[in-house]
Amino acid sequence: MKKKKIAVVITSRASYARVKNLLKAIQNHKELDLILIGAASLMLEKYGNAHLIVAKEGFQINEEVYTVVEGGNPITMAKTVGLGIIELATIFNNHKPDIVVSIADRFETIATAIAGAYLNIPVAHIQGGEVTGSIDEKVRHAVTKIASIHFVSHKVAAKRVRKMGENPDTIFITGCPSIDLAEEVMNEKKNEFDLLDKYGGTGAKINLDNDFIIVMQHAVTTEYANSYNDMWETLMAVELQKIPAIIMWPNMDAGSDLISKAIRVYRENINPNNVHFLKNLEPKDFLRLLLKSRGIIGNSSVGIRECSFLGVPAVNIGTRQNGRARGNNVLDVHHDRDVVKEAIENYLLKSSRLPSSNLYGDGCAGEKIADILNSVDLEIEKQFVD
Repeated sequence: MKKKKIAVVITSRASYARVKNLLKAIQNHKELDLILIGAASLMLEKYGNAHLIVAKEGFQINEEVYTVVEGGNPITMAKTVGLGIIELATIFNNHKPDIVVSIADRFETIATAIAGAYLNIPVAHIQGGEVTGSIDEKVRHAVTKIASIHFVSHKVAAKRVRKMGENPDTIFITGCPSIDLAEEVMNEKKNEFDLLDKYGGTGAKINLDNDFIIVMQHAVTTEYANSYNDMWETLMAVELQKIPAIIMWPNMDAGSDLISKAIRVYRENINPNNVHFLKNLEPKDFLRLLLKSRGIIGNSSVGIRECSFLGVPAVNIGTRQNGRARGNNVLDVHHDRDVVKEAIENYLLKSSRLPSSNLYGDGCAGEKIADILNSVDLEIEKQFVD
């Protein structure tokens, strides 16, 4: 029997972390054939060479796509999407997958959906139906309308996709596959590793046996001109609080160069003795680091998703995650150093580990999605009349 070919396009370290267990489930499925495509920031040294981590963890990248237009502004975002459509259309035409998988809401992922749909290949979308800030929400909803198959994280998301006119028979509540990794890490007996020895980085040596926090802040594309000042306020909160911190570099959204500049100015001019700077970690190591920390500050969705399952407190700063469903681990604040400093002091440092929430899944999403990809009727969307 011919295997069903599933093409998955990974465009960033975050996208890989979201679907690592799904990739494993597809790879191990007897009736599925994984076509893995590495693209955009996943392939670049500037963003930590995340493609090397993908290969190290046992996945063969079948096609490499270089589509990122440098500049860190809305124009280069649009051009990056355009290049992505051109390159991915050629790859899909060559491999002729049965299904193309588009992940979540990063701006460049719409290229995956457009290229697949224009070639009449069914598109499966992961994490549709959610509400967020910035351009991400528009991308997410646009991909939902392009997609034929919908793997959503929870009932509210499923209801929203249905209201957008999608066939209920194509909507599957599977949970988020990123929770699969969190579940594995949470159940580990030991999660010890030497961060500095394994990853290097720059800055002060952090003792992971003592209290520390993680800082991960990305640009808000609709507010990208404020990125430097917003990041600076966060850095000054860390500086005022003096708690040891690990600061992660941003993704490639418009405004990312301004965030990177703020981090470099802070590192070189202030030279803090309590901060270590890292570009990238393997997905499980990052989750292990979260579990050891007092919590995370910034605006990454990891504070909303994985941290809710892990019971890790998160201080969410600004508008980037507006509207996203939250567990009880999240404290929302605005971009002000004194407000963020107070949140670190009175929330992160005074909170104990919180109860785990299954809002975004129970740790079995990868296998559920792989099984549905194998069994789903690819003609079902055409049979639907609302």
